[in-house]
Amino acid sequence: MRRQLRTVFSTVTGSVAAVLLLLLVLLAIVGPIVWSAKANAIDVAKAWLPPSGEHWFGTDELGRDMFARSLVATRLSLLSAVAASGIAIVVGVPIGLLAALFGPRLTSAFQSVVNVAIAFPALLTAMFVGTVIGIGVPGAVLGVGIALAPMFARLTQTLTASVVSLDYVAAARTMGVPLHKLVGRHILANVAEPLVITATTSVGTSLLGISALSFLGLGARPPQYDWGGLLSTGLKAIYTSPLAAIGPGALIALSGIVFSLLGEVIAGAFGDSQAGRRFGRVARAMARRSSKATLPPSDVLLDVANLRVGFPSEAGELPAVRGVSLRVAAGERVGIVGESGSGKSVTVMAIAQLVEHPAVVSADRLSFLGTELSTMASAARRRFLGTNLAMVFQNPMSSLNPAMRIGAQLTEVARVHSGLSGSDARTRAADRLAEVGIADSARRLRQYPHEFSGGMRQRAMIAMGLMETPRLVIADEPTTALDVTVQRQILDLLLAINRDAGAAILLISHDISVIANVCERVVVMYAGVVVEDLPVASLLRAAAHPYTRALIASVPDMATDRAADLATIPGRPPALDSLPSGCPFANRCAFATDQCVEEMPPLSPMADGHLAACWHPQGGAL
Repeated sequence: MRRQLRTVFSTVTGSVAAVLLLLLVLLAIVGPIVWSAKANAIDVAKAWLPPSGEHWFGTDELGRDMFARSLVATRLSLLSAVAASGIAIVVGVPIGLLAALFGPRLTSAFQSVVNVAIAFPALLTAMFVGTVIGIGVPGAVLGVGIALAPMFARLTQTLTASVVSLDYVAAARTMGVPLHKLVGRHILANVAEPLVITATTSVGTSLLGISALSFLGLGARPPQYDWGGLLSTGLKAIYTSPLAAIGPGALIALSGIVFSLLGEVIAGAFGDSQAGRRFGRVARAMARRSSKATLPPSDVLLDVANLRVGFPSEAGELPAVRGVSLRVAAGERVGIVGESGSGKSVTVMAIAQLVEHPAVVSADRLSFLGTELSTMASAARRRFLGTNLAMVFQNPMSSLNPAMRIGAQLTEVARVHSGLSGSDARTRAADRLAEVGIADSARRLRQYPHEFSGGMRQRAMIAMGLMETPRLVIADEPTTALDVTVQRQILDLLLAINRDAGAAILLISHDISVIANVCERVVVMYAGVVVEDLPVASLLRAAAHPYTRALIASVPDMATDRAADLATIPGRPPALDSLPSGCPFANRCAFATDQCVEEMPPLSPMADGHLAACWHPQGGAL
């Protein structure tokens, strides 16, 4: 906090805003105590006197000192503005959160209502509400607060919508984090900065609104008075005593500027601290050490049969994954390759139980470590997968919560699933960071994700997966956004985990050369189905499916003729709403026949564990 305060006062803008705000607060506290008697003293003989050494702003129609009244009005003016902003925040922010959290239908209805509310002039809304409730300070405060609430609701919904779809929020949902803690720790923490700016500047906006209502006679009523009411009074003598109107108007403008500047300064100085503050911890009831599953007699670690994933649409269910079957043995390295949209990521997300409603997931068998996942209770499945399966996502910045320190995110895994104390969890987290090649790990635990390079963030994601003892590591395109040097380091790290920890690796990539360098077996997917499954050793000499051979041919090597055009696959993959009845690759395949167009080929065995789904398999080395 001391460091953040030094940041506030280290700039001219911050220093000026802080000093002016302090003066306004002191004036609001001291003003009514010191100047009330002079402000309320009536002397009709001195009505409408011009400014003088005795009356700096002149007097009003009853001879009361306008300068003293302006100072005394500071308290009511500021309190009314703060109260109106508080009402806008309390009403608007929860509405925006609900709209973003509870599906597209509620979001659509919310947008329609808020669009109408925002289109209607806020001052007219405040006047209407204030008149219905009753003319006076309460009516003005409620009117302005309700008029500003749609602005907070729209901002919150927009900010939240960009966060709720990120991987770390999905992971928190999967871990069973209660809704109020999910909102506080993972969502509000990451949208706090713009909300802080808006909340602070809205005090100035509320002050202007309430002053406008009082100026029109809809706000403070005698014997109460605020700056807006004093401005209305001063305008009656604008030609003989202009300071009677200029004084309250200047205080309104000055206060609005102070709160606007303060919003910017607070956002810059306290953004990380505010966002990084822990809003709550995962329920202690979940922080129990999960029992370790023992490997069944068979060495089959993961057994998936006829996995299907569909997404509802107006045209019916869109089948993103269509009958995928997959087996992974203990300690095996398996790669899944295919173009974007082939269903690779959806397949592994379904295996990891991370595909959410409204997607529909079904399988004839989905067994991990000999346990059928579909029949497990939700809480037990979370604990089981949390200790035995690790997931490394493509983009670590969407998987790591930017508002939480790296240490907090790593230790959460051990605290939830193993029930470790804070100190023990931090010790394990430091060890895991060191194991993945991050030097000075104890210090690094105190840093935020933005202080890590891209390769270090990916290493931190892998370290998070190793906080327990995973039997299977699923890496979903973990090297896509990295340069080739860091890419090689990450791939070497996965190989080391497989070698030293004995964990099986399921690597997803669109680059078949990456798969060939890391994995023992490659599964080729296209349009949501497996078209070929073969050992990597047979990839160049025995790939049978035309799609697999086209993927291999499209990767240049050192012997590629630089004068020739790069090999490409003609055409585009079929859309999910217009999948063909036959082989999905038929419209791009040079060997396709009528049978290929009309009938889907089964995934059939060929030789030495080689499977291919093709009516016209190719042979020979590439």
